[in-house]
Amino acid sequence: MTQGLNRETVADRSRNVELSTIRRVVPNGSMPLITTRMDAGLARRDGAATSAEPPGRPVVFVVDDDVSMRESLELLICNAGWQPKTFETAQEFLCRERVLVPSCLVLDVMLPGLNGLDLQRCLAVDCKDMPIIFVTGHADVPTTVQAMKAGAFDFLVKPFCDDALLSAVRKAIERSRTALDRDTKMRELRDCLASLSRREQEVMTLVVTGLLNKQIGHQLGISEITVKAHRGQVMRKMKAGSFADLVKMSMKLGSLPAAGA
Repeated sequence: MTQGLNRETVADRSRNVELSTIRRVVPNGSMPLITTRMDAGLARRDGAATSAEPPGRPVVFVVDDDVSMRESLELLICNAGWQPKTFETAQEFLCRERVLVPSCLVLDVMLPGLNGLDLQRCLAVDCKDMPIIFVTGHADVPTTVQAMKAGAFDFLVKPFCDDALLSAVRKAIERSRTALDRDTKMRELRDCLASLSRREQEVMTLVVTGLLNKQIGHQLGISEITVKAHRGQVMRKMKAGSFADLVKMSMKLGSLPAAGA
């Protein structure tokens, strides 16, 4: 009986210690903030969550030289269920670790060094599918027009309400997810094409034009039976359920190897 009580006492003390480890104090020291068990596992660098993140969780990048703005946005983004990663300068953001999950960028226009519009031009080459939500406290018509013409997803003027930002981020994440899915399918399609032999690629090129096996055989100088065998391999390796599927795949891939003997 004594051993049982001791075990319960130890367990209670362990729970108390565990709760104390997840008690943080807000920066102004006015009142404590109780975080969840998941929050307690987050490593932090410059206010950004850098570890203990669920795989596949969408990432919202924030680039703003105002530390209070970064911290506010980080908390807002985290509470919405996304993974925040914050940076003070555009140069720091360009050195970030790449992610293969849906993501977007909340970007201040006025930054030291490279400004927001400069960073947008860099990303147009390096990461053109990442939606950019500009935020600024000094909006002017020419800047807004320039950002939107260059492909900005949205443009918000500080101070903006939380719902406006969250709505913009939610839509941007969905666009990123769609683009990521499209890219994944294209990579899979190219891998399937690469698995074909040269002859199989030649047969596929002629098949999708609507030629019959006999016509393909004549053009390639092989028998109709051989064409039929290659055609079966093409359908299997490309994972095409029908001739129509194969034509659609060909259209997505664009130009195929030229057919010839």
